[in-house]
Amino acid sequence: MKEDKKKIIGRYIKSYNEFDVEGMVEGLAENIVFENIANESVTLRTEGIEEFVQQAKMATKYFKSRQQTVETWRFNDSNVIVEIAYKAILAIDLPNGLKKGDSLELKGISEFEFENQKIVRITDRS
Repeated sequence: MKEDKKKIIGRYIKSYNEFDVEGMVEGLAENIVFENIANESVTLRTEGIEEFVQQAKMATKYFKSRQQTVETWRFNDSNVIVEIAYKAILAIDLPNGLKKGDSLELKGISEFEFENQKIVRITDRS
C-alpha cells in the first residue's frame, strides 16, 4: 500500500513538473480539497475536481519552468508527508513584485491524504 501511494504521488509530481494537468488529476478523488499555506495563512483553497483543474490550468501560465523534487517521504496510516525542494522561473509578472524571468527557490512540505487509494486532500506549506 505504501508503494501504491508513493506511485500515485510520484505521478502527480511528475505531471505537475511537466505542466500535465490531466496527469495530475489521475490519482485525485472527485471531492479533492487543495490548500496552499504560506506563512501560516491559507493563500489558496479549492474544493472538488473542477475547481482544482481550473486552478491548475491557470497556474501553468505563471511559469516558464517548474520543478518539484521530493527530498524525504513520511508515511502514516492515511497520509503521506513529503518534503519538497521547489524551483521555478516565472513566465509573467506577479502582483507581489516578482517579474517575468525571475527564479523562485523554496522548500516546503506537501501532505497528501488518501481515501480508497485516491488523494482526497493536498496541503502545500511553504
